[in-house]
Amino acid sequence: MIQNSIVIVGGGLAGLIAAVHLKNNNYNVVVIEKNDFPKHKVCGEYISNEVLPYLKSLGLDIKSLDPKHIDKLSFSLVSGKSVNTVLPMGGFGISRYRLDNYLYNEAKNRGCLIVQETVTNIEFLDGRFTIITNLNTYTAPIVLGAFGKRSNVDQKMNRDFINKKSYWLAVKAHYSGDFPNDLVGLHNFKGGYCGVSKVEKDMINICYLADYDTFKQFKNIEEYQNNVVYENPHLKVIFEKSNLLFKKPLTISQISFEKKQAVENHILMIGDTAGLIHPLCGNGMAMAIHSAKIVSELIHKYYSNEIKSRSELEEKYIYEWNVNFRKRLKMGRLLSNLLQKQKLSAVLMRLLIIFPFLLPKIIKKTHGKPIILDS
Repeated sequence: MIQNSIVIVGGGLAGLIAAVHLKNNNYNVVVIEKNDFPKHKVCGEYISNEVLPYLKSLGLDIKSLDPKHIDKLSFSLVSGKSVNTVLPMGGFGISRYRLDNYLYNEAKNRGCLIVQETVTNIEFLDGRFTIITNLNTYTAPIVLGAFGKRSNVDQKMNRDFINKKSYWLAVKAHYSGDFPNDLVGLHNFKGGYCGVSKVEKDMINICYLADYDTFKQFKNIEEYQNNVVYENPHLKVIFEKSNLLFKKPLTISQISFEKKQAVENHILMIGDTAGLIHPLCGNGMAMAIHSAKIVSELIHKYYSNEIKSRSELEEKYIYEWNVNFRKRLKMGRLLSNLLQKQKLSAVLMRLLIIFPFLLPKIIKKTHGKPIILDS
């Protein structure tokens, strides 16, 4: 039985950021991650600049990773009609392969225990958690759930969203080719949409979300892209002028955008485990980072006795999660539903062409303000 102050289940973006933050406050932290590092992940790999002050406050040197500065957006419909704008806040492009590996090493070097094990069960009794893995058993008074979009832990907990049919899958790969360093492209196609942007080493990250019912009508990814994705002329040109750097694209299925609970069975959920925003909003990574900040600060207040009870801790976290993210998630669902309806999306595009100032306003609805640090 291994006793700890805080156990984080999942070593992705949110889990590692929380580990660094909590270790900076001298807590005994263990991160349980089933995969090894580094690892490519299906992700848009664009991060809003809203999180930069916070990352800097943790002593993280993101500039050393050679991210691409991005401050422009090009948005197009299946027809090819497009509108361009300046991103209100801007962001940067960095691969999850490089970023997660950097955060892993930072957390480990600062004293976090990171183990490669698979969690099989989490039990809560008399104010303490028992976390059972394929190799060990851990106990802790606080557990953070950072196990991503969909996990065996979700199934074990029988979370509501896991029992609902999911209609989405995502495809991602890195490419070489000619694409502007400062631009993120968001291109709609029948049954989905695709994000294109540069990451470090001049690699192009192309990641798209596809309707599974449409996708399964084709034999493979290449056939699907040729017949569906390429209907958008912008995407056709991008793919045809780019060279695949992976042996084959990565895929992930059963992606759910159903509402999730920020706290379940007393586990504090962060990142995609607490709520997944539609990728077209380009803000999932920033939300994961911000959620790690919120929960880490509340845990520190709990251990400092500023927050008096577990129930108060949970209530405050749910409140902070809703204040910061509920409206963004709602807007993401609204935009996704709209883009799946060709007539409505055409009307939206006409409005954006006539009134281009509307697009930055829509973008702001899916992004937060720069994170303000406590003095």
